[in-house]
Amino acid sequence: MSEWEDLLLFAQPDTLAIRAGHTRTNEDEHSEALFLTSSYVFASAEEAANRFSGQNAGNVYSRYTNPTVRMFEERIAALEGAEGAVATSSGMAAILSTAVALLKSGDHVICSRSVFGTTTVLFNKYLQKFGITTSFVAPTDYAAWEAAFTPQTRMLFIETPSNPQCDVLDIEQLAAIAHRHDALLVVDNCFCTPALQQPLKFGADLVVHSATKYIDGQGRCLGGVVAGAKVLTDEVLAFIRTAGPTMSAFNAWVFLKGLETLRLRMDAHSANALELALWLDAQPAVEKVFYAGLPNHEGHELAAKQQRAFGGVLSFRVKGGREEAWKVIDATRIMSLTANLGDTKTTIVHPATTTHGRLAPEQKLEAGITENLIRIAVGLEDINDLKADLQRGFESL
Repeated sequence: MSEWEDLLLFAQPDTLAIRAGHTRTNEDEHSEALFLTSSYVFASAEEAANRFSGQNAGNVYSRYTNPTVRMFEERIAALEGAEGAVATSSGMAAILSTAVALLKSGDHVICSRSVFGTTTVLFNKYLQKFGITTSFVAPTDYAAWEAAFTPQTRMLFIETPSNPQCDVLDIEQLAAIAHRHDALLVVDNCFCTPALQQPLKFGADLVVHSATKYIDGQGRCLGGVVAGAKVLTDEVLAFIRTAGPTMSAFNAWVFLKGLETLRLRMDAHSANALELALWLDAQPAVEKVFYAGLPNHEGHELAAKQQRAFGGVLSFRVKGGREEAWKVIDATRIMSLTANLGDTKTTIVHPATTTHGRLAPEQKLEAGITENLIRIAVGLEDINDLKADLQRGFESL
């Protein structure tokens, strides 16, 4: 270990977000280098053989070894307190790669009902084709988690806070339940990022991210990452090497730049979201607000324990149904109507017909995805402009 690496072992998160993983080339560049190359040259046939076999470390082919991607992986690992990390082409590729690398036909997964709609479809439809079954349980009913175990259960999968209702799950309690049954706990940490929450510290085995969201922070690139114990991330890397859901070097470079301002942005997103949630909670057209920063949220105390702040995503139910929800959304002029989140620009969406639109009606009902639910990923605009924009929506009713 170099003196530089030794110093970083004791660095604080803000320093790690800017410095970790940075290896300079012979050009002595100050910014991280962008390696746009598909392949690498070897000094000899013996060196090539040793690299391909894994006997010697080094670059082989950019499907699974690229210096820019490696810098991003090492920085994420440092921020999450992980032994290793593996970057992927998208957040869903991170979840798929984790499942395929660590599960086999006949295995069983227990998943929270309150997760991203596409995650539900992946587990419920596509992995089932290969003999991997999934049970979905209420996110905070820990007796139901325990009761759902079978001798074949190998993995628990959760989001906390969840998409879109901001359910807060007890990572420490679920890790203990999983480990009692020799299963893994995988946490989707997309809404918080390591700037606000580090699930591995509470006993989780793996963390997954859609880097597309807050890690990028400006809606530019697609990417994902898996972080945790090296014995597990090595298995994920082996799948990436074979199947190829690879992060591009350019996207990794953009994400490295995003990590440099991650904490500052997450603090600002959280502050804006809390103020907007408090304002929404007082509006006569609003039936209920879902945001863990609100003292009346059932997960507020747990979120305060697990998270440094409450994040930038909230949802609320407008009084009425789909027609009223669409009227509110369509009357806004500043907020962007798009399903992405984690952007500096505030986004607004109707989950029942977009992000969770592929779920069966009974699945939506179980997950609390009602027709009057609206999700907002609060950006970095002036909060008074955002309130005025939503006021336009409420006045349309």
